[in-house]
Amino acid sequence: MTKPVLMRRMPQIAHVDVNCFYASAERAFDPSLEGRPLVVLSNNDGCAVTRSPEAKALGIATGEPWFKLAPRAKEWGLVAKSSNYELYGDISARVMELLGRHSAWMEVYSIDEAFLGVKGDPDQLLALGRNIKDAVRRHVGVPVCVGIAPTKTLAKLCNKWAKNNAAFGGVCHWDSVPWPQRESLMERLSVEEIWGIAGRLTRRLNVMGIFTVLDLVRADPVVIRDKFSVVLMRTVLELRGTPCIPMEEERIGRDQLIFSRSFAKPVTTAAGLRQVLGIYGQQASARLSKHGLQAKVLTAFAATSPFRQQEQAYPSVCVSLPMPTADPLLLTRAAHALLPNIRDGLQYAKAGIMLTDLRPTGNQPPLEPFENRHEERAIGPLLEDVSRRFGRGSIGLGQAGIKTGLDWTMKRDMQSPRYTTHWDELPLVKAA
Repeated sequence: MTKPVLMRRMPQIAHVDVNCFYASAERAFDPSLEGRPLVVLSNNDGCAVTRSPEAKALGIATGEPWFKLAPRAKEWGLVAKSSNYELYGDISARVMELLGRHSAWMEVYSIDEAFLGVKGDPDQLLALGRNIKDAVRRHVGVPVCVGIAPTKTLAKLCNKWAKNNAAFGGVCHWDSVPWPQRESLMERLSVEEIWGIAGRLTRRLNVMGIFTVLDLVRADPVVIRDKFSVVLMRTVLELRGTPCIPMEEERIGRDQLIFSRSFAKPVTTAAGLRQVLGIYGQQASARLSKHGLQAKVLTAFAATSPFRQQEQAYPSVCVSLPMPTADPLLLTRAAHALLPNIRDGLQYAKAGIMLTDLRPTGNQPPLEPFENRHEERAIGPLLEDVSRRFGRGSIGLGQAGIKTGLDWTMKRDMQSPRYTTHWDELPLVKAA
């Protein structure tokens, strides 16, 4: 675990966020999509999870089912793409690597956004923000907006202003905006737009007469703490310019790890779910090894569709592993403890495994009689190395390595090529 960086070493924080990330990643390699309404769909081509500005202008909402949009797609000129996680992950890695060149301290907050610790006077920071924006666009091909402020919450707020107000040109620095203009901008923005405030909390704040960002800035922090929480009080202080949320060198979810997918076609047998759980166990092992973690508890589950009119089932099992481990064999065996609860004939629409009680690798070395020979020989990292070199599905443990019978895998009928991660899908460039 890394320790938070002291805020006094970060007089200013830059928040960099890729605009409509999935849609922008698609456009980076297909310029014909520029200016056209574009949606990227969720797993199994279910619903719109990312919308280009042109798609938003059509009134398409996040979560809109594709089967409702498809009949009017031709009329609107709407383009749909299946989620291309391999491409998005690689584009994200390129963006973060480039951002890391502009600051010694960076916190990767999500796949499409990061916080940077920056220093300089207002003119220097504005110039830095514009340089970051131009560099990402030029070298990676995706548009970003940059918000710079004394606190994380204000940096996120500035980024939102930069994104929604053309006058900022994609870069907003808090100290460069006159106070009357700040007040006007905060007064026009709902309190729900603040980082960390969701719908239910918004309704409670509305009862107190707090409807806008400016209303919350003017609220008494002590009253907010007493009526809500210390967390919301910190948000108020951050909005007032007092740093309360430290920068972190690395932000990786440490509490739990979940592998879960809906199936393109229902799985109706325990044998079919054996293969599913084996593949998930192997993938979970690779993820744990990548982050230097081991798990002590595994939960495996499956579920029929909640919309199914016939009998429904939601079997699950929780297994305490004999020792903290990232061994794919032990994880797969533990996941297979679910199989006796699977009833052949039922149409299972989803399955997954969840790993909890995560610990750093080597934090508690096992006694010699309990050592795991597979982890000593690094079987998990070996499987991942082979998969990375020869492609997913090239190797697996037991039925996880069987090539046939994968009709349950995620439906992605409108997926674009994985331009940067597969040799046979590299883009072709022709000279005129």
